[in-house]
Amino acid sequence: MPPNPKFTYYLYDTQTPVSRDDSAWQQPLPLSRHFSGKNDGLSLSHEDYFLTIRRFLEIDDFDMLTRALGRRLQKKVKPADIREIGVCLSKHGEFYHPARLEVSVGQQSAGFVLNVAVSDNGIQTLPEEYQTLKRLNDEFTPSFIPRVYGFGEIETSGHRKIPLFLGDWLEGYHEFHISSDPAGDAPNIRVWDGDPNRAMLSTDQQAEIYRQAARILTYYYNVESLEQIFAFHHAAGDFIVRVENSAIDLKLITVRRYASLLRNQDNLENGSTDVETMLQALLLFFLGISIRMRLDRIDGVGDIVWADPLAVTATLEGFFEGLILKPQIPSLPDTIDRCFAYFLSLASGEDIGDLCRSVVQAMDPRDPEAAFVMQNLNEHITSLTRSIDQFFNPS
Repeated sequence: MPPNPKFTYYLYDTQTPVSRDDSAWQQPLPLSRHFSGKNDGLSLSHEDYFLTIRRFLEIDDFDMLTRALGRRLQKKVKPADIREIGVCLSKHGEFYHPARLEVSVGQQSAGFVLNVAVSDNGIQTLPEEYQTLKRLNDEFTPSFIPRVYGFGEIETSGHRKIPLFLGDWLEGYHEFHISSDPAGDAPNIRVWDGDPNRAMLSTDQQAEIYRQAARILTYYYNVESLEQIFAFHHAAGDFIVRVENSAIDLKLITVRRYASLLRNQDNLENGSTDVETMLQALLLFFLGISIRMRLDRIDGVGDIVWADPLAVTATLEGFFEGLILKPQIPSLPDTIDRCFAYFLSLASGEDIGDLCRSVVQAMDPRDPEAAFVMQNLNEHITSLTRSIDQFFNPS
């Protein structure tokens, strides 16, 4: 029997179905969450979006989807077993327009994400991200990123090639952003879980978010090759959180670039890194994430905002936790966390300040965040040197 699952389409949640009879069907997709009503010359209708996804899933009689279902449900799944596929446009991201797929097989169901690139930036980024996620899932266990199942390109009715990839949907995880708190004087973190009355996270929960984010980024940092996850951003929703009985669990859902921190290094060409370069690069990596960890936009779409200093101490703690997870490196006399702690203890406050400034100077000067970071850099350096001092001299 040929596969013939029922397709249903939704906008943002399953309470908002959409079909060819609705006015939204022919309307263009916003290109990002900052959509101003203009598409800047690019156009893809909701109809094109949903039908592109359908054609992608139908390739080779749903072969990619049945393989993914078999892995998720731990049983053999045939194309004819698929009863229904719900496709829900999840959000208009800076890079992708992800859809949540709810796939019914018999009495079971499984959720997947289908990342769809519409903007020029997304189209350039998506193929590399798919390969990076695949590689990191192969190389790192446990995993803090989604598993991916397949990549492809589909030509739309407007003769545009749209790249897509299929991955796991992380159920129960949501974006979080610094949000204005009407009951308080300072911004706080709120989880975007669809509940308009969701309370702000507690101070301990906020610290835990930054601690886990730093641990994840450090876990994926390769101390020997100096490869790291580049350009994570809280405003883009790169990290997502599950809050269960007040406990925090964080995942990273996107890795747009994974490359070496330093370029054109002779000692990297033969696959080796000397100890001094290794530790110096690790320090620059730490300082970089300590700065970027503090950047967000109010509610993800508003003005650029700077996180509370608690993020600095939490980032330092998470960074060392990530180092502890790493295997022994033969060229080092001790574990990487102990070697780096000694290296960090030798750095003066002036050294830390100078290196922080060099990190910021390496940012794209056209990026409005660069000027914003510079305005807050002295406070960050003060908070960071205080946290490092407390780390070595706990009261």
